[in-house]
This record gives sequence, structure tokens and C-alpha cells, in this order.
Amino acid sequence: MTHSAPIIQDLVTIPRKAPEGRPNLIGLTRDALRQTLIDHGTPEKQARMRAGQIWQWIYQWGVRDFAQMTNLAKQYRADLAEQFTLGTPEVVSRQVSTDGTRKYLVRIAGGHEVEVVYIPEEGRGTLCISSQVGCTLTCSFCHTGTQKLVRNLTAGEIVGQIMVARDDLNEWPEQGAPKDETRLLSNIVLMGMGEPLYNFENVRDAMKIAMDPEGIQLSRRRITLSTSGIVPEIHRTAAEIGCMLAVSFHATTDEVRDKLVPINKKWNIEALLDALKAYPKASNSERITFEYVMLDGVNDSDEDARRLVRLIEGIPAKINLIPFNEWPGAPYKRSSNNRIRAFADIIYKAGYASPIRTPRGEDIMAACGQLKSATERARKSRREIAADAGLS
Repeated sequence: MTHSAPIIQDLVTIPRKAPEGRPNLIGLTRDALRQTLIDHGTPEKQARMRAGQIWQWIYQWGVRDFAQMTNLAKQYRADLAEQFTLGTPEVVSRQVSTDGTRKYLVRIAGGHEVEVVYIPEEGRGTLCISSQVGCTLTCSFCHTGTQKLVRNLTAGEIVGQIMVARDDLNEWPEQGAPKDETRLLSNIVLMGMGEPLYNFENVRDAMKIAMDPEGIQLSRRRITLSTSGIVPEIHRTAAEIGCMLAVSFHATTDEVRDKLVPINKKWNIEALLDALKAYPKASNSERITFEYVMLDGVNDSDEDARRLVRLIEGIPAKINLIPFNEWPGAPYKRSSNNRIRAFADIIYKAGYASPIRTPRGEDIMAACGQLKSATERARKSRREIAADAGLS
């Protein structure tokens, strides 16, 4: 469905506040869920079975009311409701772009807000989720990077974003219904607010829940984690999560990348590429995606394209070229279409896939690099942002 103008819905809801000390079961690993039930009085011999039953109700059918978990005894359900909560982020607003992209502003514990984006495509749909409130990396081309880091999201707050989107898409299956392989939400990308590898354990636990065969049931190959290059955690990603990997690369010299992606000063291009070459999951069938935002006159020359090809030699890869998505006060401009096509052609002729990403949701500030919590939108002036980027 398309719309002639963006639709904005401000959803006035009563914040879901749990009584003091009542644990939220959403976001616990299977082992942690079992242990929590034991700690609150479930007999140890029953705990594994009970944990499995509750797990299916939450993640397979999307139930968030213990009273509806009908294969549990009535008194046990009442006990669970007294002792625990099943809390997901609160949707504050929902915007729908003219291209069908949906952007949710969701509120989490402490009153903080993050943004989540759903991008529909033919035969599939991708959910872009956040891992932190704000971001610690201050990448100068990224609107989210102009917001200081507030805190990491919990595993429950991360997987809760998936659950909220499935609620909105009305995509929880009915119990006993035939399995439907067609998914409106078929893919997840950790490309929202924050650097996932600076919140590794919570991201790992949330993605394990998303991939669980008795829950949300997403294949690891349908989950892509995007990092700006936190080198020590890259190997852990393969070993402990096993999902696909994308790298926010964006430059072919350390001088330019230091300005665009300041984490490069800690782990430079050589160190990052060494880690990627050793990435255990890298193969021709599981290529690493190099994300490369196209900035006019900054990183978009023919020589940049040729240098990029030389740098990634020996790494099974595809290059995602991203036309810069402008935002208020941005110190950069988008490369021209002709320049982007010429850049892509050099990479393609060198034997690498070089798709040019179609910007989605720009009219609702939902495109790549545009996310920023509405509660943290105090604008810097163009001059201040340019100074931060080292361009003035």
C-alpha cells in the first residue's frame, strides 16, 4: 500500500510499569528463563518443560498474557502473573512513508526512546533495529551519531522491537495453524541506533531468541549485524551469533575514514581488513557486505573505487553503495547519480556485486543514517557539525 503523504500516528498509551522487583521474562535465554522459574518456586523437575511452554507462547505465538497460556495449570498461570511481567517497548508514534516504510518511535525503561524501521519489499520485509540509545561512535555523516550514547539496550528491549513490529504487521501465527513460510518480517538488520558490538552480550542473546526454532524462527542468514569495525568482537560474532556481517567502511584511506568513522583511529583499515579476512563465516555463499556511503567530493572518486577493490582483495564480499541520506545540518552532500554509477561500474568490472541502495523512508527520516530519537533532537548548527567532522 502506498500513501500520498506520510501518515503519522501518535499512540497515547498508559506506560507499562511493572511492580518493583518483578522480573521481565522477555529477553531471558532459555537457561536463564528456566533458572528464574526455579528461583521463584517452580519445582526443578518441571522447570525445563515449563520454560519450553512459556517460550513458545511468547516467541512463537506472541502471547503477553499469562492467562492465555492454556496448557499451563490455572493456578500456575496466576502465580506467574503475580511474579513476572512480559514487557515490550511502548510504541509512542508510528509513521508510514509514501513508499510503505514504517518507522516506530518506541519508549523503553527510564523513558528513553529509540527508533525502529520496517522496510517492505516484494516477497519479503526487513526490520532495522537498534542496539543502543544514541551512539558512541560519532560518525560525522550519520544523524544518529550526533546523539550521545545514553545506554545499552537490554536483550529484552532488542527482541522486543521485533515483537512490536510483528504486532503491528499482525504476523503472529495462530496456535495449530499450518506453517506459513511467507513472512512480512523475513529479515533483520542491526543497523539502527548504536554500535551492536559495543553491546555484544545483549545483542547475542536477543538474536539467539530470534533464531530459535521454537520461537520467532528466523534463519541466521536472514540476520545481518552491521559494525563500524570493533575488531576484537568480530570473531566473537561468528563464534557466538553466526549471523551475516556488514561493515560500515565508507572510505579507502585512513585519513578520510578517521573523519567519517572516528573508531578508525583505534582500529585502522589494515587492522579491520585483517579481522575480516579471518572471519570464520566468510565464504562465497556468505559474503561480507561492505557498506559505503557516497559523499560528494569526499570518497567518491574513480581512484577511491579502484583503491577499494585492491583493499578487499581476498575477502568474499559485496559492496553496498548508499546514496547519502541528508538530514538537517548535515555537512555533506549526496554524490550525483552519474558519479555513483561510475563508481559502481569500476567495482562491478572488478568482479564484485555493487548494488546501489534505493533510499527508503526519506520523507519520514527513516533512511539509513537518519535515525535519531525524538527526545534527543536538539540540533547542532551546520558549523558545529562541520567542526566535529574536521571539515572546517
